[in-house]
Amino acid sequence: MSESAGDRPRRVALLLPGQGAQYRRMGAGLYASEPVFTGAMDEVFSAMGRAGPALRADWLAERPSVPVDSAAWAQPLLFAVDYALGRLVMSWGVRPAALLGHSVGEMAAAVLAGVFRLRDATGLVLDRVSRVATAPPGGMIAVAAAPAEVEPFLTGDVVIGAVNAPRHTVLAGPGGLLAETARKLDAQGLTSRPVPSHTAFHSPVLAPCLAGAGERVAATARRPPLITVYSGYTAAPLRSVEALDPDFWARQPMAPVLFWPALDALLSSGEHLLVEAGPGRGLGGIARRHPAVRRGASSVVTLLPARPGDDEQDRLALRAAAEALRVEGFPKAVAS
Repeated sequence: MSESAGDRPRRVALLLPGQGAQYRRMGAGLYASEPVFTGAMDEVFSAMGRAGPALRADWLAERPSVPVDSAAWAQPLLFAVDYALGRLVMSWGVRPAALLGHSVGEMAAAVLAGVFRLRDATGLVLDRVSRVATAPPGGMIAVAAAPAEVEPFLTGDVVIGAVNAPRHTVLAGPGGLLAETARKLDAQGLTSRPVPSHTAFHSPVLAPCLAGAGERVAATARRPPLITVYSGYTAAPLRSVEALDPDFWARQPMAPVLFWPALDALLSSGEHLLVEAGPGRGLGGIARRHPAVRRGASSVVTLLPARPGDDEQDRLALRAAAEALRVEGFPKAVAS
């Protein structure tokens, strides 16, 4: 707890990861052992209708039948795990002051904030998955460079898909062009690595398959957020007019993610305990680079391990997070 907070806990903000954070059996060690998490996951699987049982089985499988880096596996399960972990934290008496999701994590944030009903949002995620399945082959690469450094290398439909940190820029585009761009970057000493995705999310490559997505969102009930959502697409608190705009949600799969500017806006509003409610620990690692975290005003707690392990590792990670929240001043934070 920061000295300025005295005996009061800092405000909690949930960080909800998206494509690239997934791994096999992410969070599965909490299934059955944490009733709130289990119930929330089952809510999502039920909302998926006929697709639910098969996706649940593939999530729990040691060897999933669908590649974990495909949108068909990663997108709905990231949404489900993010949502279920958010529900679990809230069951501990923690009312988040803010939510910040990355890519599909913003859909989970929207449900937790009351913008969408869970069943409706689940349908939108599945609709998104079915649409991007028709997209041409593509992908994303993370480059250890600032946006200005990579701009000279952009060509065709290869674009900046995300700004995750001052020197962590993600490029997205068609497979062949993206591979050529990676080679050119490497020749100039700019290191890149693939983002686990078979889809060129956050690029214009997806524009054709997203035609008509706005009408699908328009048919879904939407409400102003009851909890502040820092949008990764505007780098600011989500306004009611945006929450109610079907096109705002429909274009998210091809719009660039401004995670670092959004995080900066969040931490500029005051001290926070940033709780990464999802797999991978990638967002927590990025957040630890922020000056507000480096100087100790804000800090980071992660709920799941960084990579696949056994069920006990999931439970140990959650217990450590619950202990951190109790120390912060949330006595109801208790993991099984």
